[in-house]
Amino acid sequence: MTRVEREPRAGRAIRRDPVLLGAFGWTALGLVLLFVLAGHYNSQVRVFWLFQPPLDLLLAYSAWRVSRIASGPVRRFWRLLTVAAGLFVLGDSVQAALTLTRHDQWSTAGGTVQSGCFAAGEILIIVAMLIHPHPGRSRREALAFWLDTATVMVGGAVVAWCLVLSPQHHDENSSLVGALLGAAVMLTTGFAAVKIFLSGNAPMHRAAAIPMIAAALGNGIGLFAAPPGLADGFPAYVYAIRFFPSLLVAMGPRIQEIIAGVDETAFGARRRKPYSLLPYGSIVVVFATLVLVLPDGRNGPLVVAVSGLGVIVALVVARQLAAFHDNTRLIDQLDTTLTELREHEQRLRHQALFDELTGLANRAHFREETTSTLREARPETVALLLVDLDGFKAVNDTHGHAAGDLLLAGVAEKLRQSVRSGDLVARLGGDEFALLLRDCTVRDAELTAQRILRAMTEPIQVGDEMAVCANASIGIACAAERDDVRSLLHDADMAMYASKHRGKGTWMRYESGMALSG
Repeated sequence: MTRVEREPRAGRAIRRDPVLLGAFGWTALGLVLLFVLAGHYNSQVRVFWLFQPPLDLLLAYSAWRVSRIASGPVRRFWRLLTVAAGLFVLGDSVQAALTLTRHDQWSTAGGTVQSGCFAAGEILIIVAMLIHPHPGRSRREALAFWLDTATVMVGGAVVAWCLVLSPQHHDENSSLVGALLGAAVMLTTGFAAVKIFLSGNAPMHRAAAIPMIAAALGNGIGLFAAPPGLADGFPAYVYAIRFFPSLLVAMGPRIQEIIAGVDETAFGARRRKPYSLLPYGSIVVVFATLVLVLPDGRNGPLVVAVSGLGVIVALVVARQLAAFHDNTRLIDQLDTTLTELREHEQRLRHQALFDELTGLANRAHFREETTSTLREARPETVALLLVDLDGFKAVNDTHGHAAGDLLLAGVAEKLRQSVRSGDLVARLGGDEFALLLRDCTVRDAELTAQRILRAMTEPIQVGDEMAVCANASIGIACAAERDDVRSLLHDADMAMYASKHRGKGTWMRYESGMALSG
C-alpha cells in the first residue's frame, strides 16, 4: 500500500473512530453544562473536575496501547507517557472527589495531590523527550538542535515569569503552585514543538502531535482568559477554555494508535528540516512580552524580559555561526561533488564518443562529425579515407589478442601522425579505421593515403621482442554536392575492397572513390 493510499485510509479511520466520537460527545456535554450552570461557580468547578478523569483514562489507555505496538526507544517514550497519564488520572480523580465535599468553589486550581501528580507527569514527559535518541545526527547538528531548543525554552521561561510567576500578575486568591504549573506547561509546549517539528525523529506521527501541542497552547491561553480583578468566580467561557484542552491531549495517543494500525511506518524517522523559524519566533514573543511589561514600570519583569531577549539573541547568533560553518562545509562538499560529476560526465562523454582501446573517435562520433562537416563545407572540399588492415586475423591467431590490441593501438598512432590537426581519425570497429579530411582536394587525399602507407612500413612493437608490419588497404571517396555520410562511406568502402582485389600498390577509381593498397 502506498503512502498516498495509507493517509486517506487513516483519515477515514480517525473520523469514524467510535472512541474519538465518544470523547467528543463527552466533552461537548461538559461544555454545555458549564454554560448552563453559568453563575453557579461551585457546580461549574465540580463539572470541570468530574469530566476530567474519563479523558485522562482515554489518554492513559491509548498511550499504553501504542506502547505495545511500538518498539525500541519509541516504546520507551510511550511507556513513560502512559505513566504520566496514569498520574493525571490519579490527581484529577482525587481532585474530582474533593470537589464533591467542598462548597463556595470557583477556582480551577488543583490541590496538593492534583498539582503534585500533574507536575510529576510533566517532568516524565520532558524526560521522555530528552532521552529519545537522534540517530544519524552529527555533533554539530545536535549542537544546532539544542541551541534551537534552548532558545525556545528561554523564551518560554521569560513569558512564564513576566506573565505568570511574577507576583504582580497574580493576586492573593491565585495559587502559586498553579502559576508554576502554568509556566511548566508553557515550557513543555515550547520544548515539544522543537522536538516534534525539528528533530526529524519524533516518536509520534505529526497528526498525533499537533492536537497534543495545541492542548498545551490551550492551557497557556486559559491562564490569561479570566478578566482581571475577579475574586469569586469566572465567566463560563473561562471554564470552557480551560476544560477543552483535556480532549485535545487525549486525542493524540488515540490518533497515533489508529495510524499505527494502518501504517507500518507510523513511527518512522522523517526528514529533518534544514532550518528553523522557532528561534526567531521566540525573539518576537519575548519582544512582545517586553512591550507588555514596559508600561507597568516595574523593574523585575522588565529586567527579566530584556535579559531574556539578550540571551535569545546570543543563542540565535551562536546558531547562525554553526549554520555558517555547516554551509561552508556543505559548499565544499558541493564543489567536490560537482567536480566529480563533471569528471564523470566527461568520462561518460568520452566513452560515448571515443574508442576505449585506441582513443580514436568511434563510429557514432565519426558519423556525427562527417554529417556536420558535409552540411557546412563547400562541394569537393571533403574527403573520406577508409583503412582496413590486411592479415590482422593472422596476428590475433598467431600471437594472441593482446598482440592484436597493441597492433591496433600502434596503427591508430600512425594514423594520427599522418593527418593534420583539423582532420578526424576514427576506429569504426575491428580492424577498420576511417579518416575525415576537411578542406581537402583529391590530390591532398592521395598524399595523405601515401603517408599512411609509408608509415605502415615501419614495424609496430606487439611484444617484448616482437614487432610486425601492418599491411592496409585504403579506399578514398571525395564528397560531391549531394553526398551524405552514408553515400560517402559506401563509396570509400567499395574503393577499399577494390584495392584489396587489385593487390598491393595499385590505385583505381570507383565512381567518386579511389583505392590504394599497401
